[in-house]
Amino acid sequence: MLGALAATGLLVSRTVAQRPAQIPWPQSVLPGEWPMTGRDYGLTRYSPLDQITTGNAAQLRLVWSFSTGTTRAHEGNPLVVGSMMYVHTPYPNVVYALDLSQPGTKVQWKYSAPLTDRPSTRGTAGAVPPSLPTGCCDVGSRGLAYHPSGILFAPLLNGDLAALDARTGREIWRVRNTDSRIGGTVSSAPLVVRDLVLVGESGAEYGVRGHLTAYEAKTGRLVWRGWSTGPDSDVLIVGPANTNYGSHQGRDLGVSTWPTGGWRTGGGTASGWISYDPSLDLVYYGTDQAAPGYAAQRLGDNKWASSIFARDVSTGQVRWAFQMTPHDAWGYGGANENLLVDLPGRGAPLKALVHFDRNGFAYTIDRATGKVVVAEKYGPANWARVVDLTSGLPTVQPPSAGRSGICPAGIGAKYLQPAAFSPLTNLFYVPLNNLCMELKSTPVAYVPGQPYLGTTVTVLPGPGGNRGRFIAWNASTATIAWEVREPMTVAGGALTTAGGLVFYGTLEGWIKALDQRTGRELWRFQTPAGIVGNPMTFSGPDGKQYLAVFSGVGGWWALSGNGTLTDLESMPAKEGVLLVFGL
Repeated sequence: MLGALAATGLLVSRTVAQRPAQIPWPQSVLPGEWPMTGRDYGLTRYSPLDQITTGNAAQLRLVWSFSTGTTRAHEGNPLVVGSMMYVHTPYPNVVYALDLSQPGTKVQWKYSAPLTDRPSTRGTAGAVPPSLPTGCCDVGSRGLAYHPSGILFAPLLNGDLAALDARTGREIWRVRNTDSRIGGTVSSAPLVVRDLVLVGESGAEYGVRGHLTAYEAKTGRLVWRGWSTGPDSDVLIVGPANTNYGSHQGRDLGVSTWPTGGWRTGGGTASGWISYDPSLDLVYYGTDQAAPGYAAQRLGDNKWASSIFARDVSTGQVRWAFQMTPHDAWGYGGANENLLVDLPGRGAPLKALVHFDRNGFAYTIDRATGKVVVAEKYGPANWARVVDLTSGLPTVQPPSAGRSGICPAGIGAKYLQPAAFSPLTNLFYVPLNNLCMELKSTPVAYVPGQPYLGTTVTVLPGPGGNRGRFIAWNASTATIAWEVREPMTVAGGALTTAGGLVFYGTLEGWIKALDQRTGRELWRFQTPAGIVGNPMTFSGPDGKQYLAVFSGVGGWWALSGNGTLTDLESMPAKEGVLLVFGL
């Protein structure tokens, strides 16, 4: 791995800082604010706050909490702008504005989303109306977005995107972004860039055709929509999708790499995170797996599922695309976050995009050109031997005799729980799964609103028997600096701070603080339920630094039948809570 990096001219000294992409918007953001889901456009999840340090983290204590009134998957994290904190919940998608300057953290307003106005096409279990799909992964919401004019954007499970007055909670506009009648939902966090709000959708497992859409922030007018599959005119591709690789060149690959008409129900939704580079004016995001799960029904590369797109933010036109897993027969998808970090090398710094794919490979990509610089395994991945940097293609390995399972499992070596980066150590901190699988497939017919899978997955613990890992990854050497093994998958995100700390939560309900440099645990706290959300930090009106995290298990991890979380499946559902800690 070291030799491969040295050959590219990107071998980086451990003493040279890797710099997060500098984010100028909005100019009024203070160090103690958290105005967007990853805190900055590069999705680094790094905070410059340093009151809580490696020396005093053990003194952290719970200072207040807020019950959300709902159960299920409490994903994402609150936003903090000025003295206001904005909190979101899983379905039925309630948004709260909490005034941090008032005693007892006063609820300034509450927005309750409309449940649904659509006819039922299928039934779902639990408290979700039969007109709404739960998909593979419960009814969670990954977060809100904020526009500096005072507009808050809330993704709604029924397929809508709502714009709210951040001062009053009044609904300004609401648009239908996807159709729940065919399995579409909106669970991903939107992103605001200038006067646009960008949002994707979920539902690849129902055969929902994926897209990323840009709306005018103040009016909700549709500005552009870039589809994941179909003709170039729909995908918004002009010319070659990626000049670096022959398999990515040709007209209408979003049609020709599918069986006849298969692209229309081919998945590739945009359920993950969106990042943005102001200097290149490009937005980046990944697409989910292809549908159906039974890959023999969709011979071909199935572009552009399981891919990364770089689009011009004003027009949606594709600057480049790269498919990590052509003909994804394992259900990996490519919707994990893309962290934007400038890596110094031999010459001008590389504008890098670092992506920990579900397929088990960590990619370092030139985010200006779409050329893969490094692709190395960061965990057990026996479905492929290597990624050929010349062709960009993985060398797929057929199952070998006596091998116990395909690694990683379909949920991936890493799912949508976001990683973090720290310029203090030049390391990426990555919450991981350690899962393999047995996979069986059978033909399946497409029925709108019904799961379009044709696969049966039996999930197994990975090598060593533990189901989770938390690693510090050195992108300059493509090596693991340190690792913590967890008994269960690490389903929540990571947070790094200038105090030298990295925080993450566990499915057993522990929120932990570790030393960024060594991985040594410095503090832990037992929360009421499992953590699938992302810790964040902010400064209160009193000038003190606080740590916040959602506690409320759900998502794919707590759905019965997936075979990985039998310890959690028997636990009664607990009402979610936001926990805030301070010194």
